[in-house]
Amino acid sequence: MKKGKPTLEKITLDFGSSILASTHTEFLKHTPASWHFHPEIELVYVNKGKGKTHIGNHLSYFNNSQLLLIGSNLPHNGFTDRLTTNGSETLIQFNPEFLGNNFFNVPEMVSIKRLLEKAKNGIVFGVKTKRKLGSKIEKISQKGGFKQILLLLEVLHTLSKSDDYTILNADGFVFEIQPQNSSKIDLIFKYINQNFDQHITLEEISNLVSMTVPAFCRFFKKTTGKTFTKLVNEYRIVHATKLLSESQKSITDICYECGFNNFSHFNKLFKEFTGKSASKYRNEKTNLVQ
Repeated sequence: MKKGKPTLEKITLDFGSSILASTHTEFLKHTPASWHFHPEIELVYVNKGKGKTHIGNHLSYFNNSQLLLIGSNLPHNGFTDRLTTNGSETLIQFNPEFLGNNFFNVPEMVSIKRLLEKAKNGIVFGVKTKRKLGSKIEKISQKGGFKQILLLLEVLHTLSKSDDYTILNADGFVFEIQPQNSSKIDLIFKYINQNFDQHITLEEISNLVSMTVPAFCRFFKKTTGKTFTKLVNEYRIVHATKLLSESQKSITDICYECGFNNFSHFNKLFKEFTGKSASKYRNEKTNLVQ
């Protein structure tokens, strides 16, 4: 049986350009995020935005800003739920060999080469680096030609020297990228994203992709490295972190709104996923805002 895989996205560069750079200020609600990959490396800077991050095997929620570097062929979804007042998302995409096959092999580029290798697992940078580089990343989309390349190299060099980062897929699970059956896994993730707040049976999700339950379970575990139940619960916990950060609802109400029917089970899973209880998580977020 062929494995289901994310969709290969074809990125078209503007004439005369080696980099695709854009900044937008409105979340396009009518363009649903799809599970996709591409050989181009992707630098994403969200300034004053909120959303969920799904990169490789990693799931999380961010509030206010995000700086990511996503390596070649690492599957991911779109990032922004919505942009806050004066918010924006800047996207820089470039092929690893856009300056030639050996450019990053010269001694002066060794730190950037290591950075791009690490990016194959996905990297999220911390507040210190976001503040330092945010405006410079936004300028990349405003420049063109030689100046644009110089600015990108400056940003990559600074990122390569930063110790303010987290590897998102540090467990070593790597997706084997083959475009066969790409629509299946995309369909599954979209269905989870729309229905995680309700009970989803294995029969229901298996039927969606025309599989038997045993075949679906094997397929899903082989493709994602997780069981279906574990991934659905992670979606629920990530949504709970969003509600704990943004709403005044009680933790009990949030538990049931996210699709859990047992409060103690919710608490147990929340602590396993985030390393802290839901109440502690909310208190820390509240103190951070204040």
